[in-house]
Amino acid sequence: MGELREVKLLCVVNHGLKMGKGKIAAQVGHAAVKAALNAAEHHPSQMQAWLSSGQRKVVVKAQDAEEIEKLLEAAKRKGLPTCTVHDAGRTQIPAGSLTVGSIGPDSSEAIDGLTAHLKLL
Repeated sequence: MGELREVKLLCVVNHGLKMGKGKIAAQVGHAAVKAALNAAEHHPSQMQAWLSSGQRKVVVKAQDAEEIEKLLEAAKRKGLPTCTVHDAGRTQIPAGSLTVGSIGPDSSEAIDGLTAHLKLL
């Protein structure tokens, strides 16, 4: 039998927007759903590994949208699945603001290689 690897989904919150707790929770929820749908369609093996290992989710914070965009570009270069969530602008923040970026689900080791410096939210 093959060795099981640790798999996770990482959500990176744009801390610079100063969103309230409820807003952050909603935006992270959007990111998790979007990432799962993306993985199911484009990365089925990672999705299956994630589903069968408890769907680990980790939420960290970045200083601003620029930091998130740089992380996601680095993740794409490594072949990791990424997604972004942009706010509709109906409540706390301007329309189109990048609220959350996600990496994965994929190997925790690969994701940590890019994001270990980020603090948990």
